[in-house]
Amino acid sequence: MAGKTGAGSARLLDSVKALRSAVSDATLPLDLPGAGAARSARGRLLDQLDDYVIPRLTALDAPLLAVVGGSTGAGKSTLVNSIVGREVSLPGVLRPTTRSPVLIHHPSDAAWFSGPRILPGLARITGRHSSSDGPGAVRLVSTPEVEAGLALLDAPDIDSVVEANRGLAAQLLAAADLWIFVTTAARYADAVPWELLREASERGTAVAVVLDRVPPSAVDEIRTHLAAMLREQGLDRAPIFTVVESDLVEGLLPPSQTERLTGWLAALAGDAAARADVVRQTLEGALTSMEARTSALVAASQEQTAAGEALVEVATHAYDEAKEQVHEGMVDGTLLRGEVLARWQEFVGTGEFFRQVESTVSRVRDRFTSLLRGEPARADHLGEALQSGVESLVVNHAELAASAISRAWRALPGGHQLLEADPGLARSGKDVDRRIQRLVRDWQGDILQMVRDEGRDRRTTARIMAYGVNGLGVVLMLVTFASTAGLTGAELGIAGGTAVVGQKLLEAVFGDQAVRALARQAREQLSARVDELYAAERARYEGAVTTLHVDSHQTEQLTAAVAGLRAAR
Repeated sequence: MAGKTGAGSARLLDSVKALRSAVSDATLPLDLPGAGAARSARGRLLDQLDDYVIPRLTALDAPLLAVVGGSTGAGKSTLVNSIVGREVSLPGVLRPTTRSPVLIHHPSDAAWFSGPRILPGLARITGRHSSSDGPGAVRLVSTPEVEAGLALLDAPDIDSVVEANRGLAAQLLAAADLWIFVTTAARYADAVPWELLREASERGTAVAVVLDRVPPSAVDEIRTHLAAMLREQGLDRAPIFTVVESDLVEGLLPPSQTERLTGWLAALAGDAAARADVVRQTLEGALTSMEARTSALVAASQEQTAAGEALVEVATHAYDEAKEQVHEGMVDGTLLRGEVLARWQEFVGTGEFFRQVESTVSRVRDRFTSLLRGEPARADHLGEALQSGVESLVVNHAELAASAISRAWRALPGGHQLLEADPGLARSGKDVDRRIQRLVRDWQGDILQMVRDEGRDRRTTARIMAYGVNGLGVVLMLVTFASTAGLTGAELGIAGGTAVVGQKLLEAVFGDQAVRALARQAREQLSARVDELYAAERARYEGAVTTLHVDSHQTEQLTAAVAGLRAAR
């Protein structure tokens, strides 16, 4: 990055911060296949942005940070102490160790590391080792034995049995300008270290390898094999430093075993151009990998959005179907079955009666009128039967919709998670019966107001007074539902008579055009109220999805951030 102008570096830093914001805002709340891995990748991406890329771009001339990492028992702390020439990092006697990572720097470089410039999530500890040490902090050791311009960080074991140690080790390695990988002759081919080495290769991280505890007779053989493995992973430029099996002197390796590594580090610290080359390699690799890693996050985000949309679509379809079924139920004769027909017969008799008087509709109307005047309770009974029928129709399809959504969601990615979080989604809202009862009562109020509004002139008002507003309202409800498409046999005869008598009676009061308009308006008002109620029920399911923050815009934000980074580079 040394060749970039100040303005260019500023643009690049701004684009990286925009990427960091988009990644931070992205959520993957639905438990889809692969979501766990995507969340972990997102966390690692944020860590590297916070711990390395942004700090490094902010201060390109800051000291180079070399993180010493490796497997359990590889001798990392002993190697660090031997490079420094005294004990600055306690080797772990018991496994697993839970002490803080140790960062050793020259006194003149203290300001670079004492603040939150790098590893902002870790507290700083100085002084003697204590019980306060742990993976949530980094211990700072200032010593002139380390050359200015380069700091060493002794990291936890990458294969520790303690999850917190493993996570911190991976985080520290992602924060490194240079990774010094320490392994042994017995364990250099272990799987876990090579997973991280492959990741370092993919990210372009500068790597050096220390092969520790090598039997003198096997140095050439093991070193050759290790070099071949590094070439296979694209790490052929990584220098290899060999440490043969040796007796420790006061806990330190003999100087002869570390002088080559110590000299290499000192030369690196003293050569600004060489340090810049390492920084450039690692930073460019990190930035390049971030495009691919963010693209993978975009794909995971798209899956989340698609899954959320699929869940919402199920709810939308279920309540659209419920609305359609209720609308059909208003006109197919369904509401004129059972109790409604029985109450109607209380007014005008059986289907045989209609056959006898079908040629003289006026006599039927007169009979109905007299019954209505003389026995108003029967109108109430009929109205109650109609109210109950409408309520049952709306409730039934609401429950069918909720049940259909529950079944579909259990089979869709993320749906089972939402149902477990809110078991109430398996059925309609707990107060839906009460709301539907109020809906029907309010609709009946609409009917009565329609009758009053239609009778504004004196003649119509007189006719309405003769029959009664409530009675005419009940008849209008009947006519609203008086299609016979779903009825057969005796029911058809009774319902047909209902349609004829109710229609003629209302026409005598209001006129035929007005009756058709009133019936249409009544159906429309009921439909509108039902649609509103079902929309509220559907919103419960939409809310369950949006509560998890499946943001349909985050994919576009991530994509734009990647494009901005690419352009700035």
